[in-house]
Amino acid sequence: LAGLKRKRVMSAHEREIVAYHEAGHAIVASVLPGVDPVHKISIVQRGYEALGHTLQLPVEEHYLVTRQALLNQLAVLLGGRSAEEIAFQEISTGAQNDLRRATDIARAMVAEYGMSELLGPVAFQGRSRQRFLEVPGLEPEPFAEETARQIDSEIKQLVVDAHTRASDLLRARRGSLSALARRLMEQEVVEGLQFDRGYISPYMI
Repeated sequence: LAGLKRKRVMSAHEREIVAYHEAGHAIVASVLPGVDPVHKISIVQRGYEALGHTLQLPVEEHYLVTRQALLNQLAVLLGGRSAEEIAFQEISTGAQNDLRRATDIARAMVAEYGMSELLGPVAFQGRSRQRFLEVPGLEPEPFAEETARQIDSEIKQLVVDAHTRASDLLRARRGSLSALARRLMEQEVVEGLQFDRGYISPYMI
């Protein structure tokens, strides 16, 4: 699912950053309700970009997603960057894909799903996916420049709030974050069966 293993040589410090990053994702996911459970946490490099991954698998199929569930997903995505900041007082490029995915979710919430309290139940970009395909004669739905600024502001606020939420959760579980990161550096992979409340109770506060 995550891609083929890749043999890259990382420095000890880079490996530690990846371990904290993935531990951040996993701990935030384990705390928030309604989030798909963690199946595996790994700092084994896979694919062309992934230096590590936290794999979540749904317990059951979902046909609808609530606003709160999307907010929780945003917090999980920002958990990696937040963990790096807490552990090293610094950020890296490792959160690039997380930020892209979080921004896409926030944009959909605001511009497609009508989930912005400021802008209300209006879909501003219902045709955005087709528009990016550059279908001849298909134009984006028009809206005012001020509305565009409000959309951008709302998207940013959702992502910033998710980052703050993830950081608060991880600071309250600083010992858990460090313990799980150390375990990842020792054995590279923590399986979902290990990552349950019974087994990882020393990590949880």
